[in-house]
Amino acid sequence: MSLAVLHSRALNGLAAPEVMVEVHLANGLPSFTVVGLADTEVKEARERVRAALLHSGLDFPHNKRITVSLAPADLPKESGRFDLPMALGILAANGQIDANKLGRYEFAGELSLAGHLRPVRGALAMALAMQRLGSNRALVLPEVSAQEAALVEGLKIHPARHLLDVVQALLPDEAAQGLPTAVAGTRCAPPAPADLREVKGQVGAKRALELAAAGGHSLLMVGPPGTGKSMLAQRFIGLLPPLSEAQALESAAVLSLTSHFDVSRWGQRVLRTPHHTASSVALVGGGSPPRPGEISLAHEGVLFLDELAEYPRNALEALREPLETGRIVISRAARQSEFPARFQLIAAMNPCQCGHHGNTLRACRCTPDAVLRYQSRISGPLLDRIDLQVEVPAVAPETLSAAPDGEASTQVASRVIEAQQRQFSRQGSLNAGLRGDGIDLHCALDAAASKFLQTAATKLGWSARSFHRVLRVARSAADLAGESDVKTHHIAEAIQYRRVLNHGV
Repeated sequence: MSLAVLHSRALNGLAAPEVMVEVHLANGLPSFTVVGLADTEVKEARERVRAALLHSGLDFPHNKRITVSLAPADLPKESGRFDLPMALGILAANGQIDANKLGRYEFAGELSLAGHLRPVRGALAMALAMQRLGSNRALVLPEVSAQEAALVEGLKIHPARHLLDVVQALLPDEAAQGLPTAVAGTRCAPPAPADLREVKGQVGAKRALELAAAGGHSLLMVGPPGTGKSMLAQRFIGLLPPLSEAQALESAAVLSLTSHFDVSRWGQRVLRTPHHTASSVALVGGGSPPRPGEISLAHEGVLFLDELAEYPRNALEALREPLETGRIVISRAARQSEFPARFQLIAAMNPCQCGHHGNTLRACRCTPDAVLRYQSRISGPLLDRIDLQVEVPAVAPETLSAAPDGEASTQVASRVIEAQQRQFSRQGSLNAGLRGDGIDLHCALDAAASKFLQTAATKLGWSARSFHRVLRVARSAADLAGESDVKTHHIAEAIQYRRVLNHGV
């Protein structure tokens, strides 16, 4: 047989569209051509495949004209994932393996020159795509990638270490040896997160963290250097409930696209902490082909932006839409990719250039204009989208030398879990996700609370977005207290978290 057809998958965001790998051998001037909008890495597969076949003791048709077509032709193909199906296609077209067995499988894997299989990006995304489409094919992957894909239930995943392992399974029935079935990697118990009780003082900031965790709200902490802002942010993960199976799979699938996923950390929320020199592409994603950025890698987890005012302005402005929609669409001339971005933003910054504006323990050297100029690096529209804005003041030496105070993370986390359960049973989402009629229905106020909120909104010149965000935060405060109605004192607490920066809205 001079023609062989195999199945594989490309990557396009979290989608993994099917690719047909067609291999044709013909008489003529010897050559090896790859067609079908193949990137450089795919075209370089010719040399890897040739060396892997020869080193494995298999015949390579040197005297044939080899044509490999990757269909559909208008779908960009990248990375070395097509090495394995190309090599098998040549063997099948040359009669060295049973071509009739190829239709039962989908293949992906990069080959070394010696024929060993190397991991590929996006194995989990490929498995999810097959599950959603109800595919009845088995997936053959390198061993490490197979452990990732095995996390998706209901699929047959076969791991292989070497090209010969796959070849032996595809020989005629009398000589074939079956491939093993992959088992998901060991799921280790997550390490105990740092305890919130270790942060001394900062009662107001700890309360803001609890509110943010309970309702899924974004949070900005403003205060002098060394007051515990980073410590508080690092302990935020410990206040959040465990991920559901669906959330864990989606989070892991995004990480798998950039080879950041570790099977041993399955089911653990991600904390991403990019440096303040990160560009807008690093934060939201981009490139050609498009890759996910930090906001997508933090999907279902936490994105901590320390020194917020030091980030490039265009990078911060790129966060505005994903904060609202929970997704990011990256458009290029030739293609468009969508990535999920339901992350929880925790940010920290100094109040001024020297860092000591409002510090009762040390004098500030900045002029009022310099303070305003520094705080204005955070635009009004971005600040408008941050639900909670809290001051983290300097801590007195006597407090630092005292014993740890406040509640442990486990106590706060138990209240957060109860509050979130109330929200899901009432409205099916966290309070931060309430929109339109949901706000009117679940954040209804009595006459006194409504008048109090309207007076504050008029006096402070809030936008409609700020008005609704205060209602959502107040709803979270009521849920933490176990109260069914949002009352005036809940509104009053929520209002306090909108007045930290000079140009706050």
